[in-house]
Amino acid sequence: MEDFIYFNELYDLYGELLTDKQREYFEDYYFNNLSFAEMAEAYDVSRNAIFKQLHITTDKLEEYEKKLGLLKMVKK
Repeated sequence: MEDFIYFNELYDLYGELLTDKQREYFEDYYFNNLSFAEMAEAYDVSRNAIFKQLHITTDKLEEYEKKLGLLKMVKK
């Protein structure tokens, strides 16, 4: 649950830096609570492709925070 909140906070700060597809996948998974299977069917890709893309997206969000530190500043 902590990760869920953390990534949502990062998305609020850095979401505009992601590609359209990354934002769609992130929002479907984290906001709309869709499963990998549901997303795979909707986007006509494999569940593994969804998993990999979400992993890439969360890594990017963490990298942005590491470099820019906006969440850290907001929480002070």
